[in-house]
Amino acid sequence: MIDIKNYDNDNIFSKILNKTIPSKKIYEDEKVLAFEDINPQAPIHVLVIPKEKFCSLNDFCLNASNETISEFIRSIEKIAKILKLSNGYRIISNIGKEGGQEVPHLHFHILGGKQLGKIID
Repeated sequence: MIDIKNYDNDNIFSKILNKTIPSKKIYEDEKVLAFEDINPQAPIHVLVIPKEKFCSLNDFCLNASNETISEFIRSIEKIAKILKLSNGYRIISNIGKEGGQEVPHLHFHILGGKQLGKIID
């Protein structure tokens, strides 16, 4: 069972899932949505979110079914193929305040389209 008592239904990704805020969709299936980041940090910058309510990667790991976890992770490879990132890409998930998480809904960033520098300067 998923504990959603701390989930904020007013977060921007929840609004995107509810279609109250538009997004430029890249990929969608029953459990996952991927869309372009509105403030790209690389030539290709896509956000991947589960359609279920998870606040962070920690919440996801503790509360998602093994099937949901597997399908979410496998979707990243599918999305990378759609984006034609055959030369490589970076995936990032920020967790919590000190990790730089700004939206309290699990999301992975897929960055690519150029040679990426160091993760932290």
